[in-house]
Amino acid sequence: MLYHFLYPYAHDFIAFNLFRYISFRTGGAILTSLMICFIFGPRLIRWLRAKQGEGQPIREDGPETHFKKKGTPTMGGLMILVSVVVSTLLWVELTNTYTWIVLLVTIGFGLVGFADDYQKLTKRNVRGVPGKIRLTAQIFIALAATYGIMQTAGVNPHTTSVAVPFFKDLWIPLGSLFIVFATFVMVGASNAVNLTDGLDGLATVPVLIVALCFGIISYLVGNYVFANYLQIVFIPGAGELSVFCGALVGACLGFLWFNTPPAQVFMGDTGSLALGSSLGAIALIIKHEVVLAIIGGLFVMETLSVILQVASFKMTGRRIFKMAPLHHHFEKLGWSEPTVVIRFWIIACILALIGMSTLKLR
Repeated sequence: MLYHFLYPYAHDFIAFNLFRYISFRTGGAILTSLMICFIFGPRLIRWLRAKQGEGQPIREDGPETHFKKKGTPTMGGLMILVSVVVSTLLWVELTNTYTWIVLLVTIGFGLVGFADDYQKLTKRNVRGVPGKIRLTAQIFIALAATYGIMQTAGVNPHTTSVAVPFFKDLWIPLGSLFIVFATFVMVGASNAVNLTDGLDGLATVPVLIVALCFGIISYLVGNYVFANYLQIVFIPGAGELSVFCGALVGACLGFLWFNTPPAQVFMGDTGSLALGSSLGAIALIIKHEVVLAIIGGLFVMETLSVILQVASFKMTGRRIFKMAPLHHHFEKLGWSEPTVVIRFWIIACILALIGMSTLKLR
């Protein structure tokens, strides 16, 4: 919005020329979303606490240390959603279709998560919206977003293909199967972040790290000179997604202020489903879907632990882990919550370095 209002007057006020630069607007988005969280976060937490009473229901079969969290309000993802949407609209070039697609995906999945959180609070159980209904809504949103991405990309040989990291020109053509693949990426990323969001601050920092990496990659992919030098696909308009990623980084930093152990508020499905879906949508647009699985490897590990646990128990009657998702397994082993969280953050940083290395190691 500021780009459209102020940049046209750059010939009168030279300072307004800064708004033409994606890097400047990305920095503005980071600071704006961060300040929105700092200013409105405490008020939102007080309002949520007043409305929710007993707060988020706690799993009875979960680690014993979690029972002391009773009364902590949930739906803190509203703080993230509001700050991301407002700061993105303020700093992005509004004519960019890719940004609108990612914003609508984020809001759509956020609404699904909000409905799930609301059900948990009103019914006072951990189940929320029935899984089939929630999954159907997610698939519908993902399909609509996939159509939008394909239409915006236009006639491009790489639109329905998947790039293989560490190789210059190795692409896997999917054709019409790309629709299924893209839907899986968005829905899978959304639920993977949701599964990871089980400890104070555990999901927030890895999402921040992925958003930071994707902000850099989006800028490079949207710049012909850099894309050509790095031998990655050039996607006109993708650079504006850096602004969205910046807003996401600022929102996660701001939310982390209130979500560090002991958390004053949980993001809930409102936040986790929205965050995961946005990362999946961005990965599809910038054609770095496999890199998402590398940088966001922590989310993959958490999801696989649940899949393996369920499969093992159904087939053999035995459990591989003491409890799934994976972070609960280490809690059961005696690790304190801060220890699990910080060590998982370290793993997320290492995976991010590996993922970013794919830009040069080709």
